[in-house]
Amino acid sequence: MTDVAAQLEAITARLQVLEDQAEITRLIASYGPLVDAGCADEVGAIWTEAGIYDVDEMYMGSRAEIVAMVNGDAHQGLIAKGSAHFLGPATVTVDGDTAVAVCQSILMVHHKERFIPARAGIHHWELERTADGWQTTCRTSRLLDGDAETRALMAAGAKGERRG
Repeated sequence: MTDVAAQLEAITARLQVLEDQAEITRLIASYGPLVDAGCADEVGAIWTEAGIYDVDEMYMGSRAEIVAMVNGDAHQGLIAKGSAHFLGPATVTVDGDTAVAVCQSILMVHHKERFIPARAGIHHWELERTADGWQTTCRTSRLLDGDAETRALMAAGAKGERRG
Protein backbone atom coordinates (compact mmCIF):
# COMPACT_ATOMS: atom_id res chain seq x y z
CA MET A 1 0.00 0.00 0.00
CA THR A 2 1.36 3.42 -0.90
CA ASP A 3 1.77 6.15 1.67
CA VAL A 4 -1.03 8.13 0.04
CA ALA A 5 -3.38 5.13 0.08
CA ALA A 6 -2.54 4.45 3.75
CA GLN A 7 -3.12 8.10 4.64
CA LEU A 8 -6.44 8.11 2.79
CA GLU A 9 -7.52 4.95 4.60
CA ALA A 10 -6.58 6.46 7.97
CA ILE A 11 -8.41 9.72 7.19
CA THR A 12 -11.50 7.80 6.05
CA ALA A 13 -11.53 5.76 9.27
CA ARG A 14 -11.17 8.90 11.40
CA LEU A 15 -13.94 10.64 9.44
CA GLN A 16 -16.25 7.65 10.00
CA VAL A 17 -15.71 7.86 13.77
CA LEU A 18 -16.49 11.60 13.72
CA GLU A 19 -19.64 11.02 11.67
CA ASP A 20 -20.71 8.24 14.04
CA GLN A 21 -20.11 10.46 17.07
CA ALA A 22 -22.13 13.27 15.48
CA GLU A 23 -25.03 10.94 14.64
CA ILE A 24 -25.10 9.48 18.16
CA THR A 25 -24.87 12.93 19.74
CA ARG A 26 -27.81 14.09 17.62
CA LEU A 27 -29.80 10.96 18.50
CA ILE A 28 -29.28 11.55 22.24
CA ALA A 29 -30.03 15.28 21.92
CA SER A 30 -33.31 14.50 20.14
CA TYR A 31 -34.69 12.59 23.13
CA GLY A 32 -35.64 15.66 25.21
CA PRO A 33 -37.59 17.58 22.55
CA LEU A 34 -39.28 14.43 21.28
CA VAL A 35 -40.34 13.14 24.70
CA ASP A 36 -41.55 16.61 25.78
CA ALA A 37 -43.57 16.88 22.56
CA GLY A 38 -45.11 13.46 23.22
CA CYS A 39 -43.77 11.98 19.97
CA ALA A 40 -43.98 8.40 21.17
CA ASP A 41 -43.08 6.60 17.93
CA GLU A 42 -40.09 8.89 17.32
CA VAL A 43 -38.88 8.40 20.90
CA GLY A 44 -39.29 4.65 20.43
CA ALA A 45 -37.23 4.76 17.22
CA ILE A 46 -34.20 5.84 19.29
CA TRP A 47 -34.14 2.21 20.53
CA THR A 48 -33.87 -1.13 18.76
CA GLU A 49 -37.00 -3.31 18.88
CA ALA A 50 -35.57 -5.14 21.91
CA GLY A 51 -33.94 -2.03 23.37
CA ILE A 52 -33.93 -1.57 27.12
CA TYR A 53 -34.67 1.62 29.05
CA ASP A 54 -33.80 1.03 32.71
CA VAL A 55 -34.79 3.95 34.93
CA ASP A 56 -34.63 3.90 38.74
CA GLU A 57 -38.34 3.44 39.19
CA MET A 58 -39.24 1.59 36.00
CA TYR A 59 -37.86 -0.91 33.52
CA MET A 60 -38.89 -1.03 29.88
CA GLY A 61 -37.61 -4.04 27.96
CA SER A 62 -38.70 -3.19 24.42
CA ARG A 63 -39.39 -0.35 22.04
CA ALA A 64 -43.12 -1.04 22.45
CA GLU A 65 -42.87 -0.51 26.21
CA ILE A 66 -41.01 2.77 25.69
CA VAL A 67 -43.69 3.98 23.27
CA ALA A 68 -46.36 2.96 25.81
CA MET A 69 -44.56 4.95 28.55
CA VAL A 70 -44.59 8.11 26.41
CA ASN A 71 -48.27 7.58 25.58
CA GLY A 72 -49.12 6.69 29.20
CA ASP A 73 -51.15 8.80 31.59
CA ALA A 74 -48.21 9.69 33.85
CA HIS A 75 -46.04 11.04 31.04
CA GLN A 76 -48.93 12.71 29.22
CA GLY A 77 -49.91 14.43 32.48
CA LEU A 78 -46.34 15.65 32.96
CA ILE A 79 -46.03 17.17 29.50
CA ALA A 80 -49.56 18.62 29.61
CA LYS A 81 -48.42 20.82 32.52
CA GLY A 82 -45.11 21.69 30.82
CA SER A 83 -41.80 19.89 31.12
CA ALA A 84 -38.29 20.11 29.74
CA HIS A 85 -35.92 17.16 29.64
CA PHE A 86 -32.49 18.81 29.24
CA LEU A 87 -29.77 16.33 28.34
CA GLY A 88 -26.27 17.72 28.61
CA PRO A 89 -23.54 17.10 26.08
CA ALA A 90 -22.80 13.41 25.64
CA THR A 91 -19.38 11.83 25.77
CA VAL A 92 -19.43 9.27 22.96
CA THR A 93 -17.01 6.39 22.45
CA VAL A 94 -17.35 4.48 19.17
CA ASP A 95 -15.91 0.99 18.71
CA GLY A 96 -16.75 -0.23 15.23
CA ASP A 97 -20.47 -0.94 15.09
CA THR A 98 -21.07 -0.40 18.82
CA ALA A 99 -20.79 2.65 21.00
CA VAL A 100 -21.14 3.85 24.58
CA ALA A 101 -22.21 7.33 25.58
CA VAL A 102 -22.86 9.11 28.86
CA CYS A 103 -24.58 12.38 29.70
CA GLN A 104 -26.28 14.11 32.58
CA SER A 105 -29.73 15.65 32.59
CA ILE A 106 -32.10 17.91 34.43
CA LEU A 107 -35.86 17.47 34.25
CA MET A 108 -37.65 20.77 34.71
CA VAL A 109 -41.39 20.82 35.42
CA HIS A 110 -43.82 23.70 35.25
CA HIS A 111 -45.38 24.37 38.64
CA LYS A 112 -47.26 27.45 39.83
CA GLU A 113 -46.16 29.70 36.96
CA ARG A 114 -42.48 28.76 37.18
CA PHE A 115 -40.17 25.92 36.29
CA ILE A 116 -38.55 23.90 39.03
CA PRO A 117 -35.96 21.13 38.80
CA ALA A 118 -37.59 17.76 39.46
CA ARG A 119 -34.74 15.36 38.76
CA ALA A 120 -31.02 15.34 38.03
CA GLY A 121 -29.82 12.15 36.39
CA ILE A 122 -27.04 10.28 34.67
CA HIS A 123 -27.65 8.34 31.47
CA HIS A 124 -25.44 5.52 30.26
CA TRP A 125 -26.23 4.63 26.65
CA GLU A 126 -25.19 1.50 24.75
CA LEU A 127 -25.79 1.72 21.02
CA GLU A 128 -25.30 -0.28 17.85
CA ARG A 129 -25.19 0.53 14.17
CA THR A 130 -28.30 -0.88 12.49
CA ALA A 131 -29.75 -0.76 8.98
CA ASP A 132 -31.69 2.30 10.22
CA GLY A 133 -28.60 4.03 11.63
CA TRP A 134 -27.46 4.16 15.25
CA GLN A 135 -29.99 2.92 17.80
CA THR A 136 -29.94 2.33 21.53
CA THR A 137 -29.73 -1.23 22.83
CA CYS A 138 -29.68 -0.20 26.49
CA ARG A 139 -30.08 3.09 28.32
CA THR A 140 -29.58 3.06 32.06
CA SER A 141 -30.74 6.18 33.90
CA ARG A 142 -30.05 6.80 37.56
CA LEU A 143 -30.79 9.64 39.94
CA LEU A 144 -27.70 11.68 40.81
CA ASP A 145 -28.01 11.06 44.54
CA GLY A 146 -24.39 10.24 45.41
CA ASP A 147 -24.91 6.48 45.21
CA ALA A 148 -21.68 4.54 44.55
CA GLU A 149 -23.32 2.45 41.79
CA THR A 150 -24.45 5.62 40.03
CA ARG A 151 -20.96 7.12 40.21
CA ALA A 152 -19.51 3.89 38.82
CA LEU A 153 -22.02 3.98 35.95
CA MET A 154 -20.99 7.56 35.18
CA ALA A 155 -17.32 6.67 35.19
CA ALA A 156 -17.89 3.63 32.97
CA GLY A 157 -19.70 5.74 30.41
CA ALA A 158 -17.03 8.43 30.44
CA LYS A 159 -14.41 5.71 29.83
CA GLY A 160 -16.45 4.18 27.01
CA GLU A 161 -17.23 1.03 28.97
CA ARG A 162 -20.46 -0.94 28.85
CA ARG A 163 -22.41 -1.11 32.10
CA GLY A 164 -21.21 -3.66 34.60
